Amino acid sequence: MFSKKNKVKGSSLLNQKQSEPNKPAVPSILSRDLVMTGDLISDGEIQVDGKVIGDIKTKSLLVGKTANIKGEIIADDVRVHGTVDGQIKAHTVTLAKSAHVVGDILHVNLSIETGAFLEGLCKRMLDTELADASKISLINKDSEPNNPSPSAILTNNPKNVLS
Repeated sequence: MFSKKNKVKGSSLLNQKQSEPNKPAVPSILSRDLVMTGDLISDGEIQVDGKVIGDIKTKSLLVGKTANIKGEIIADDVRVHGTVDGQIKAHTVTLAKSAHVVGDILHVNLSIETGAFLEGLCKRMLDTELADASKISLINKDSEPNNPSPSAILTNNPKNVLS
């Protein structure tokens, strides 16, 4: 029961679990009764069903039918079923028939279902052009030093730390 053989077996199971590749995390979900003010940054998938006032940078974004986003979206894959007011920069953009987008779309692949509303410029870009266009700065240079913007607070710059 407490032999040395079992201890080795247990530790090998632990090593197996550590050596397994990371499984993708479950999507981060913002439900329809949630109002989020600020920027969202994720390496995984975000599903928005509520209201977001701010920019979103993620690998994959699903904008639900009840969602309302006001800000820039930067992602690899964007699927829109709700309302977006702002620019979308993504490798693949899909607008469902219930989508309502006011803003420019910079894309490599674009799919628009019949019935979707789009008011803005659609520009097809190469992968390299899109990567260059997707670089964003979280530092707001227009903010006053005594009153930094929320995005400036998130940086590692000690000048932006609140007193």
